[in-house]
Order: sequence, then structure tokens, then C-alpha cells
Amino acid sequence: MFTVCALYHFTRFDAPATLQGPLQDLCRAQKITGTLLLAHEGINGTIAGPAAGIEAVLAHIRALPGCADLEWKLSTASERPFARMKVRLKKEIVTMGQPDVDPRARVGHYVEPADWNDLIRSPDVAVIDTRNDYEVAIGTFEGAVDPQTDSFRDFPEWWQANKDRFHNKRIAMFCTGGIRCEKSTNYLLSQGVEDVFHLKGGILKYLEEVPEDDSSWQGSCFVFDGRVSVEHGLRVGPHDLCHACRRPILPQDRARPEYEQGVSCHLCINETSEADKTRFRERQKQIALAKERGERHLHTDILDED
Repeated sequence: MFTVCALYHFTRFDAPATLQGPLQDLCRAQKITGTLLLAHEGINGTIAGPAAGIEAVLAHIRALPGCADLEWKLSTASERPFARMKVRLKKEIVTMGQPDVDPRARVGHYVEPADWNDLIRSPDVAVIDTRNDYEVAIGTFEGAVDPQTDSFRDFPEWWQANKDRFHNKRIAMFCTGGIRCEKSTNYLLSQGVEDVFHLKGGILKYLEEVPEDDSSWQGSCFVFDGRVSVEHGLRVGPHDLCHACRRPILPQDRARPEYEQGVSCHLCINETSEADKTRFRERQKQIALAKERGERHLHTDILDED
């Protein structure tokens, strides 16, 4: 059993490049895999490995400047959810593309999972899902607004086009683990929205703490690791991943005529050219050969949250 740790923290790193090597070396020594993102604004990522190794990495990160209050969530996986370890330097630890957004200055009101249902059921509250369209497609909170964005960087444009819909409403927002809401609530506050709330710990914390019988959650929650999706109690969900388009699909979708492993699914069959599909077939052949050798092909890792 592997321990999976999702973490993030906004703090000022003057020289994030100097942190990259020691983190990479520690993760390698502790047999940790996954992705950690470093930027001037902080750290974000999901890693997995033995429990003692995860604790060693967390202790290292908490000792970094301004990281004593690091936010993290633990869960488990029966198989290693990442093939390799990457510590990457980025401009933003979650990409919104708004240089004036600064979660360290102020964010919306945190709402504990136990209090979330009462808030979102209030008639004067509009609930907004800040995740990408393919994530929302497999699960969301009842009554939530889906912005239908391809990536988080599209959220500000969507808000500007739709803000009049939410006049005189309190705004409650949520995301997978909480990091996107740190930026989206700061953004809405900067736009003059007064009452902004967000789910503390995100969907993952809600599914961990709120009993299924009392839940307002519908469906599964997409996660950026080999489990693909989780459900109440953070048990592994039913979804597979189309390795052509990186979207979640159900096992029965494999029986559809559009599905070819690693090449296409019903969601992306018309999005790629024949040349693309030929290239995907060659990649899939290499994945199969790696599996025969008892290895895991690097392409099977899921992309970073964005």
C-alpha cells in the first residue's frame, strides 16, 4: 500500500531553483514518485511512496522558508500511482495567468466540510466549480455552476462574461484540493465581490470527512494520479484514463467503437488527425513492450493539475 500526499502552500521563494535539487535528491532517496512544482509563489504537487518517505519529504518542505503551515492531505493507493519523480520550476504553482492575484494577501472565507452543505443549500448562495470541464463531467456538487473551462487560466474570462448572473449572491467555490480556490477567491475579491467562500481542503477533504448518506456530492472526483478518480471515503473510483486525450472514461467506454487503447476514445476520436493516431499507436506499442519487461512507461503518468 502506498501513501499518496497532495500538498500546496503559497509563500515567497526568492530562489526556487536552489530548492529543486535537494528536493529531487530526497525524494529519490526515499523512493518517492510524483510531481512537485516550485515557483516564486510557493510549492504544489502530489507525491506517493512509503509512509516514512512521505513524512521525510513533508518535514523537509515544512522547514523551508514560510512553509511551517504547509497544507497537505493523505490517502492510499494499492499500486504506485506515478512512474517517476519530477521537481519542476514554473512561473505559477497553479496557472491562472493573473499577475496581480496573490493568495497571501487575502482569500475567501474557509468553510469546513461539515458546514459546506448548509452553505451551498442557502438560496442566496451561488456555487461555482472552478475545475476543468473534463473533471466536472464525472462529478460535482448538486446545483453547482459549471464554467465549462478547458483550463484554470480561462476562469477570469468566464467570470467577466458571466458576473452579472451572480448579482446580490454570495459566492461559494470549490476545487479538488483547495489550491485553485486560493487564487479564484482572491481574484473575485479584487473584482469587488464581497462575500466569497471556499471549501477548506477541497473535494478530497469533503469526501474524506462527510458521510455518504449526508453528502451533496454527486459522482466521482478526478485526481491527477494513477487512481484517476476517487469517491466517498477516498475509495478508488471506477474510471480509467484515455491516454490519448488524458480524460477520464468508464470501463464500459472501452467497448465503444471509437475506443482504441492509447489512441482514441469517444471523447477525442474527432480531435486528432490520422498522423496523430499513427504516432499514438507507436507510443502504445512502446508502453506494451515496457510492460512486458516489467517496467512502467513514463507516458502513463497523469499531467499536472492546471
